[in-house]
Amino acid sequence: MSPLVDFTVAGLAAGTTYALVGVGIALVHQVTGIINFAQGEFVMLGALLYALGCEGGLPVSLAISLAVTGTVAAGVAMQVLIIAPARAAGPDRLIMLTIGASILVQGLCLTAFGADQHFAPPFSGESRVQFLTTSFSTQYVWCAVLTAGAVAGLWLLLNRTSWGRMLRATAMDRDTARLMGVSPQAMSLLAFLLAAALAAAAGIVLAPLQPPDATIGVALGLKGFTAAVIGGLGSLFGAVVGGLVVGLVEAGVTGYLSSGYRDVIVFAVLLLTLMLRPHGLLRRSGS
Repeated sequence: MSPLVDFTVAGLAAGTTYALVGVGIALVHQVTGIINFAQGEFVMLGALLYALGCEGGLPVSLAISLAVTGTVAAGVAMQVLIIAPARAAGPDRLIMLTIGASILVQGLCLTAFGADQHFAPPFSGESRVQFLTTSFSTQYVWCAVLTAGAVAGLWLLLNRTSWGRMLRATAMDRDTARLMGVSPQAMSLLAFLLAAALAAAAGIVLAPLQPPDATIGVALGLKGFTAAVIGGLGSLFGAVVGGLVVGLVEAGVTGYLSSGYRDVIVFAVLLLTLMLRPHGLLRRSGS
C-alpha cells in the first residue's frame, strides 16, 4: 500500500469514530445546551465491554449486546443521577459535572478492568479489500458502513418519527416545547441514551483496530469535541465532516511529520476554529 493511501484509509477510519463521538456531543448540546465531556468515556466503555466479551468467548452478537447495553445504561445513569438533579445549576456547572462524570467512569473502569489493553478480532477476520494496487483490512470498511448506518438511522429518527420531532422542538426552544406538552427532561434523557448508543457503536467498531484500555476515553472525547466544533455544534452532519477532517489531519501529521505532533496540530486546528469560525466551518454565523 502506498503511504498516501495508507494514511488516508487510516485517517478516515479514525475519523468515523471521531464523527460518531462528535455527533453524540452535538446532539446532547442541541437538546440540553451543555457539552458532554464524558462522551469519550462512553466510547471507551463500549470498546472495553465488547473486547472483554470477545475475550470471554461470547459470540459476537452477545458481545455487541453487552457493549451497547452497558454503555447505554451508563449514559442513562449519568443523566438521571448527575445531570437531572442539577439541572437548575446552569450550563457551566453542568459541564463541570460531565467532566467529573468522565473522571468517575474512567476510575471505575480502571478499578474493574485494570489498565491493560484488551483485544477483539476484526469483524471479518483477516480478510482484506483490494483497491486498485493497494489492499486494506475490511475492518476499515466496517467503520465506514457502521458510521453511515448510525447517522442515517439518527436522521430517520429525528425527521420521520414523533420522538424525533419532539427532540428537534426541544433543541429549538425548550420553553415553547414545554408549553406544547413536550417534556424537556424526557428529551434530555433520550438525547443521552442516543449519544451513549452512538458511543457504543464507535467503541465496538474501533476495538479491533485500536485495542482499548481504560485510559483512551479522554483523548477520544477531545477529538470528538474538536469534530463537533469544526462542523458546528448545531449541525449533526457537520460533526461527521469534522470527524473525518480530524482523522485525516491526524493521519497526515503522523505519516509525514511525527506522531508527537499529532495532538498538538489537531488541537491547534480546534483553537483556530474557535477564534476564526466559532460557529463552525459549515454554519453561517447567524444560523
